[in-house]
Amino acid sequence: MNFKAVIVTVSVRSITFKGNVKIYFKIIMMEDDDDVPSLSAETFAALQEFYAEQQKRQEIIDKLEGDNKLKENILFDENWQLSQFWYDEATVQALVKVIDASLADGGRVALISCPTLFVPVKRQIGERATVTLLEYDRRFEVHAPDFVFYDYNTPEKLPPDTLAAYDLVVADPPFLSEECITKTAETIKLMAKDKIIVCTGAIMKDKVQSLLGLDLCKFKPHHRNNLANEFSCYANFKLDDILS
Repeated sequence: MNFKAVIVTVSVRSITFKGNVKIYFKIIMMEDDDDVPSLSAETFAALQEFYAEQQKRQEIIDKLEGDNKLKENILFDENWQLSQFWYDEATVQALVKVIDASLADGGRVALISCPTLFVPVKRQIGERATVTLLEYDRRFEVHAPDFVFYDYNTPEKLPPDTLAAYDLVVADPPFLSEECITKTAETIKLMAKDKIIVCTGAIMKDKVQSLLGLDLCKFKPHHRNNLANEFSCYANFKLDDILS
């Protein structure tokens, strides 16, 4: 009996691991005289799931493009496994004000692991300055070409044009750990030319000050979902004066 193989280009299981999607292929065997290919129930379900995910992604892209990417701050749901906790509106507006006041025309700002800020900052200063988002969560790749994939575990893995290229770097390390702040600080040092803002837990104060020489600000970031951990803001310039 002769068989022919049909490769269905959709994963039976689509798994995202550290930003890389692993694709598995399902091979369907059938006799030569079968005119109509048939899919297993498992593969058909995977196909439906695949197209549903694609449709959802396209809807997001279409909405961003329809809004010129800037008219509405579209947020994905928080992924707690990635330690994502979005800023509340007051915090976003305060940081946008600081960033706007701190950048001259033609300046460049890098936002490391703080995707909540991207659209509001881009909307505010995008016509006169460059805004780059460095983020592990590839959902925010819809903001390309202003998106750079970033994993704090490889702090030096950066595009060449980002090195010593930013007048202001704003970072919010995703995890409250010595390893995370240490590696994120390495990235900040590689990218920053001048001003630095770090928003992180109050318990990281000593590490932030020793690694980057930043001062504790009076301004305190807050989140949409109240966190048990107290958060603080650190900077190497008089951030509070801008907000006073």
